[in-house]
Amino acid sequence: TPPAPVQLASVDPLDVQIGEPNKAVNSIEIVDECLVMEICVDRYLWALYERTLKEDTIKMPERRSVTLKRRGKMVTVTRTFTKLVDQDFGWKDPKAAERVRMSMQDYVIGGMDRSFKLKLFHMLHAAEAAGLSPGITSGFRDDYRQSIASGLKAASNRSYHGGSLRGGYGHGLAADVVSVDGGTRNQRWASSDKLWKWVDANGRGFGIGRPYLGRDPPHVAPVDGQEFARHSRGTKQVASDVKTAKKADVKKGDVKRADVKVKRVATRDHSRPAKRSRTVVASKLKAS
Repeated sequence: TPPAPVQLASVDPLDVQIGEPNKAVNSIEIVDECLVMEICVDRYLWALYERTLKEDTIKMPERRSVTLKRRGKMVTVTRTFTKLVDQDFGWKDPKAAERVRMSMQDYVIGGMDRSFKLKLFHMLHAAEAAGLSPGITSGFRDDYRQSIASGLKAASNRSYHGGSLRGGYGHGLAADVVSVDGGTRNQRWASSDKLWKWVDANGRGFGIGRPYLGRDPPHVAPVDGQEFARHSRGTKQVASDVKTAKKADVKKGDVKRADVKVKRVATRDHSRPAKRSRTVVASKLKAS
């Protein structure tokens, strides 16, 4: 018996609006039929990636001359200040894909782990059904793509997006999701915050969670993966590392005895949220 047709998600970029104030972005309509689920998943996730602006905020050093009083005299000195600058990082994925001679879809979406893509597909499709407007700013990244990322990021070969030490192409276990609803940067940030809270409340049902919360809010990963186990909220717990038990023979009239040795190891909690002012800045300075 042939498998039942699966509805394929596709989109014409001309029909998708990045958003107007107080208006929901058009959801990606299900218009085609497909017998190969992986093709459907890839095309749907690619449509979400295509419709999403690639923008963030980075720290830039700026040198200025300032006049101050020293030992009763006014002197001019040069000081270095840090300012926040908006940047478009939409050129980075195309450059990385061109470097390995792949199409953008094959690179960004095709490089992710198959089971993770399926979970991500179901979660983001459910988010759309809930009236949200999810988008993807980052999928697979190889070592080169990670090396040109800026802001908060892992080492080039250790990124869960697909670093060589994590398995490389076909093994990407992370994506960055935001909302495309809103006509301004601040409006999209507010709608993204709403999306992330929805993921926190519903994502585990699809096997997806946010390991870093306030430190890197767009970043999602499988909850049964190594990254989520190491960095998600609630990992500050006492875990059993070594456990041995020796049971004595139970004789008539004797009490069952056990000699148990347990070594406990405390796992560091990396997800403790920072103060709100720092959280907002750090979130906007994530790897791009």
